[in-house]
Amino acid sequence: MSKAGWTWTGRATLALLLGLGAGMVWAQQAPPPPAPTPPAQSSPSPQLPPEDLAPPAAGAEQSSLELVRRSEKDGKERRILIVKTGTRDDTGVFALCTPTENEPEDAPTLAVFSETDTGGVRLTIDKNVIQVPLAVVTQLPPKDEQEGSDGRVEASAGTARFLEDAPPGKTDRLSRCGVEATPKPAPSTVLVTQGRTELRGQTLVYDSADGIARIDGPITFKRSSDKDPLSGQSERIEVSVDEEKTTLVGNVVLNSDGGRISRAARVEYDDTQNVARLYGTPEQPAESVKGQDVLRAGTILYDLDRNEVRAVKAEGGTITGEFVDGEPAEGGTPAPGAAPVTPPGAR
Repeated sequence: MSKAGWTWTGRATLALLLGLGAGMVWAQQAPPPPAPTPPAQSSPSPQLPPEDLAPPAAGAEQSSLELVRRSEKDGKERRILIVKTGTRDDTGVFALCTPTENEPEDAPTLAVFSETDTGGVRLTIDKNVIQVPLAVVTQLPPKDEQEGSDGRVEASAGTARFLEDAPPGKTDRLSRCGVEATPKPAPSTVLVTQGRTELRGQTLVYDSADGIARIDGPITFKRSSDKDPLSGQSERIEVSVDEEKTTLVGNVVLNSDGGRISRAARVEYDDTQNVARLYGTPEQPAESVKGQDVLRAGTILYDLDRNEVRAVKAEGGTITGEFVDGEPAEGGTPAPGAAPVTPPGAR
């Protein structure tokens, strides 16, 4: 057939869609779902989102796609799940455009997710549940007979729509499939939830080349706590899928309601473990200040629940502190007045 790929308004599962083949355009409502049946035993599913972002009840339909990344370091498979949370076609689009028989065997599949309703488009990456209005996904063909495959995700604010006809002169895959995606990046429109922490940025790009999802800022965040809420900012966020780490990057500032202000070039942040690891540079050591007490080091470990810090001394590194009335900064040792010190035996 002359038209390329599939488009789907978003009422059927990816597995069914992939089983139908390629080489045509289709946009229609799927038939009503059958009556629920008892679930069969299966392998563990990807990490579920928090309760307030939980998927619809059993029997509700969703449009979803999963990227599968196999790490070269440890051979493990890690999954990125993309879901259009809404089930109404007037609030969003799910479109899947597969290669035609005239394209190379290694041609990717393109998918467009958009959702203007409350739940948005949801991405689950490691410990992070990410909500965006629009995501365009490029899924590479499987390698070595794998069941799934990796790819690329570009997400931000914006919308998508189906076209009556392919635009004249347009030869890109989505245009040939009759789909238009219009990104409109805006501050605070990419919402990242990790435990009790919410972080906001304006664009997300994940690429299989290095397995890192980068969320550009300005980044703002807040962490709820009955004892000591935390807020802060950074230039961007990096989520390493292989290493399962979330890192705030560039002029990171953490402000606690208890009066502690911490700064670093990079901060590895893990809300599930209630810890942040602050990394400095020779020119700009990590620093944590509370009142007149100051702790500076190459690396500082920050207990988020207790609002306490301690220095982690790397080989050849130094730790300094400025203390008042002979009281040590947390992680340091006593010193008279405000003289800088290098605590012996610091860890």
